[in-house]
Amino acid sequence: MNSPQGSTLTTNMAGLVDGSTAREEVSHIDCLPVYVKELIAGGGAGAFAKTTVAPLERIKILMQTRTDGFRSLGVYQSLRKVLKHEGVLGFYKGNGASVVRIIPYAALHFMTYERYRGWILDNYSFMGLGPIIDLLAGSASGGTAVICTYPLDLARTKLAYQVTDTRTNFRSGIRSLYPQPAYNGIRDVLTSVYREGGIRGLYRGVGPTLAGILPYAGLKFYIYEVLKLHVPEEHQKSIAMHLSCGAVAGLFGQTFTYPLDVVRRQMQCSTIQGGTRYRNTLDGLTTIARNQGWRQLFAGMSINYIKMVPSVAVGFASYDMMKVWLRIPPRQKSQTVSS
Repeated sequence: MNSPQGSTLTTNMAGLVDGSTAREEVSHIDCLPVYVKELIAGGGAGAFAKTTVAPLERIKILMQTRTDGFRSLGVYQSLRKVLKHEGVLGFYKGNGASVVRIIPYAALHFMTYERYRGWILDNYSFMGLGPIIDLLAGSASGGTAVICTYPLDLARTKLAYQVTDTRTNFRSGIRSLYPQPAYNGIRDVLTSVYREGGIRGLYRGVGPTLAGILPYAGLKFYIYEVLKLHVPEEHQKSIAMHLSCGAVAGLFGQTFTYPLDVVRRQMQCSTIQGGTRYRNTLDGLTTIARNQGWRQLFAGMSINYIKMVPSVAVGFASYDMMKVWLRIPPRQKSQTVSS
């Protein structure tokens, strides 16, 4: 069983594993600028990770926004209720807007992280190559990505907030239990919100978003890079290593910034709920704690932990793997600054 065909297959598979292929097969990739490769790698990783956890993301939003019928339910009961009234597709309501948002968001997040990191190293070489660089670059890139893609996140939240019964009652021929959706898609959300509140309406809730993403994004990259420094050299290319480090980084970062995410969701959905409008992030935090109890600031956190393990882990692992496939130079080789 040692035929020439078998040897060729073995050689090709080895080339895929270590990231090397014949130059004629990847010449079109080699012609791309590095920043374009980083955009592709970031966007692909983000879309893959977001779709993986879409059902849990839908339930988390329903719990955060205190949607009628879901206020007293746990994660499992909420999953069953969505499945009963909306079917399997109900788990992915708003995921289209989420993926449309996450592709440019993740692409900008990872690409600007690399650009900011390089800029800091080139202009502030006295800081060395330590993880503090990743903290600063991660925070700056997170803020940049949020500002550029926030209206899509607003649309995703409003679509996911809606709960309708898509299972027809065959005896009566009607659909009941829940009102008809206020929005029919991403474009409908954006045009309706813009008509009602202009640009300010499209960026409602961006304050707590930025307040949360700046420390979260920075901590995420910081912890991920710190953990990788303690991994033995022989395990540096292990997918399991990337998954583990990414999961820990995501969980740690989310724990400190989760209440801000709750305020953001409630501000985004206030026009649908017809409830109290918060003047700013601090007003939202204090009002929720006073009227709904401090526990509401952590509503859905259990499912967020469950979601963050695969989401951040898959995101980081996918990005690092795509960097190898796209032949993006390792940071250590592309930087001239020594620690």
